[in-house]
This record gives sequence, structure tokens and C-alpha cells, in this order.
Amino acid sequence: MAETTVGGLRAVELYFRPIRNISTGGITFFQSLTRLNTPGLGTLQPESFREVSEVTTQCTDLFRLELLQGIEVVKKFEEREVHFEWLTVYMPVRFLLEIRADRTLLEYCDKYEIPTGKLCFTLSDRLLMEQDNIAAERLQALRARGFHFMLTDFGADNCPLMRLAGFPVDYVMLSPEVIQYIGKNERSNNAVHSIVDFADDMGAKPIADGVSDSRQAETLYEFGCSYCAGPLSGSYQPEEEYGK
Repeated sequence: MAETTVGGLRAVELYFRPIRNISTGGITFFQSLTRLNTPGLGTLQPESFREVSEVTTQCTDLFRLELLQGIEVVKKFEEREVHFEWLTVYMPVRFLLEIRADRTLLEYCDKYEIPTGKLCFTLSDRLLMEQDNIAAERLQALRARGFHFMLTDFGADNCPLMRLAGFPVDYVMLSPEVIQYIGKNERSNNAVHSIVDFADDMGAKPIADGVSDSRQAETLYEFGCSYCAGPLSGSYQPEEEYGK
């Protein structure tokens, strides 16, 4: 499988954390985190390069590298008999809007012989700023092909919740900002419950991020949220750590 290296390291390295089923405690999905190795700046975390890269076509080139590595990990996990429904690869909205987006993704899956359902593409809340119907139509078409989509940072202070109605994603990842309200008082709990219900009513399964203890997880489960990520579930690790 093709890859690009920088100083002997992969230009793009993906790390994975488990998303667990709150009821059983088992791993259901894996979420990826990208680290970018650069010649002059060393290793960069997503917050250091995502926003800058997404104003140019650089973000789509980066996406293709991330996709290739994600596909490679799917195959490795299957060889090791690691049980999971899907793993995530971050997709810039710019790529989603490309005319050939669906054909490109299908060509990758055909070439490397992996089911489309093993990939879930995470999208930032930039998606909610799209004003025309192109993004929504692409989401619907790609979901019909078997791909999954997850909107991240849902419920954060700057996230326009009502805009979710126009974008048919499979999952929303609740922002850690939302989880911090659990247990403060009854009104705070009701607010969290309402966000979970709203996502569910929009046809998007909620996944809670930033869950740090069993009390939070149990409360979320009572509210109808079945999955969680964060300190309680496990940190980001190299793919080699799974299925040893």
C-alpha cells in the first residue's frame, strides 16, 4: 500500500481509541486521531493543522493519506480478529463537496477489498455552515453506498444545533462540554437529556465524548445514549496495541 514518509516516518500517523457500548463495556467502534510529521515543525496535532489546511486543497491530499492508512488498519484488525463495527477517518467538508467524492471512495474500497461499512467519516461542525443542499445530498448518496458519517463536537458552545436537521449523518459525537453538565443539578441534566433526545429524533445516534467516570456513563445510558469515549473508555493508542 502506498505511503509518504518524512525523515523515515510516515507523513501521516493514525492513532485509535475505543468507543465502548455503555451497557456491555465492550469495544464497538474505533475513533482515529491524526498526527502529521513535518520536516521543519516536527509532529503536529490536529488542532495545529486542520484549520489551516482546510482553506486550501491541501486538506483533500491529507485526507487521501489518512484514508489509505485507515483502510490498512481495517485490514490489519480483521487479520487479528479485532471485533469492531467501523473505524473513523476524518473527512474535510471540502472533499465531501467534490464531484468525484463518491467514485473516489468506492474505488479505494474496491482496490483494497474492504466493505464500505467498515469506514465512518467524521465531519467537523463546519458541515453545519453549508448553505446549499450539495453536502446533504452527498451524505445521503454515500450512506446509501454503506459508508457511515459522524458529526463531532455536537452541542459545543459554537455549534448551531438546529442545523443538524438539514444533514443526514448516522452519528453525532457529543462535545465534552455537554458531558460536563451531568450531575450539576436537575436543569443541567435535563439539558443533556434534551440534546440526546434531539439527536435521536434527527436519526443520529449519540456518542458521548469526554466521559470520565461510571456515574456519567450510567446517566447517559439512562438518557438514551448507548456509546461513550474518553478517559473511561481508553486513550488513543497505535493500532499495534489492539489484538496483540
